[in-house]
Amino acid sequence: MNQPHFQDLDHGITLIDAQVVRHGLAASYLIVENGRAAFVETGTSHSVPVLLEVLEHKGLSREQVDYVIPTHVHLDHAGGAGTLMAQLPNARLVIHPRGARHMIDPSRLIAGATAVYGEAVMARDFGTILPIPEDRVIQAGDGDSVSLGGRELVFLDTPGHALHHFCVVDEKGRGIYTGDTFGIAYRELDTERGAFVYPTTTPVQFDPEALHASVDRLVAQGLDYMYLTHFGRVGGESLGRLQTEQHEMIEEFLALGRAHRRDGEGRHQALCDGMMALFVKRLAAHGCRLPESRIRELLAMDVELNVQGLEVWLDKQPAG
Repeated sequence: MNQPHFQDLDHGITLIDAQVVRHGLAASYLIVENGRAAFVETGTSHSVPVLLEVLEHKGLSREQVDYVIPTHVHLDHAGGAGTLMAQLPNARLVIHPRGARHMIDPSRLIAGATAVYGEAVMARDFGTILPIPEDRVIQAGDGDSVSLGGRELVFLDTPGHALHHFCVVDEKGRGIYTGDTFGIAYRELDTERGAFVYPTTTPVQFDPEALHASVDRLVAQGLDYMYLTHFGRVGGESLGRLQTEQHEMIEEFLALGRAHRRDGEGRHQALCDGMMALFVKRLAAHGCRLPESRIRELLAMDVELNVQGLEVWLDKQPAG
């Protein structure tokens, strides 16, 4: 067996590269406590063999997995949930109440994602999306918890990126599995200052005020780390800086959107150009030494999706 792409952290946590689109883009976390296991995030159906390989590599059976926990139903986080659950006979899916119906019947989820990505990309990048039997689904509201071998995992409702988003507080792991709420950090952009983390405003439920509040709520839990889906663990002394930069960039996105709100047919491209320029400028200040062409390559997809979400938000704003 080839060694799968994973990194053992501490506190029984393993970071797994779910290999969505490319290496280092999307993570799944395997938590093990007293012989019981849980996956936080699943990646896509293409990711499932990798997750199962890590489980086997660590000497765990599929029967030892108690929970599969996507932070929200976007396909890079939950697209593989049905396929993974089919391989784990004792597991239950834990999901935000607003997302449960999309896991039980994913037809609307598939249609919505196809509208964003197109059929060819859907098939290539996300694969098959299987339904999950309702009796295997746990809906976790704000403050609810589950016990993994005696280890408490607590769910916080964290809107802003999506209304169906929760984050998972793991006190024994000294951190929070943040999904997309605390932003994105591609580790190729790390410098001596640490990670470069930016907000994600993917369509269609971006709410800047809610996102500001959710970012602050996560930091207010007083833990050491944020376990990002995109990508890896951040925190320590840099947590305050990352929190401040999230707030700054949310406001910069809004200012960019307002500046181009009435640009007509050229609005989308103007917003893409403006957001990319913002990132290039911030990365220079961060000390990033990658060529600008590489920066643009790494961020192109996220800029496109961020702008789509920003435009949905703009079009909801009252005239004036």
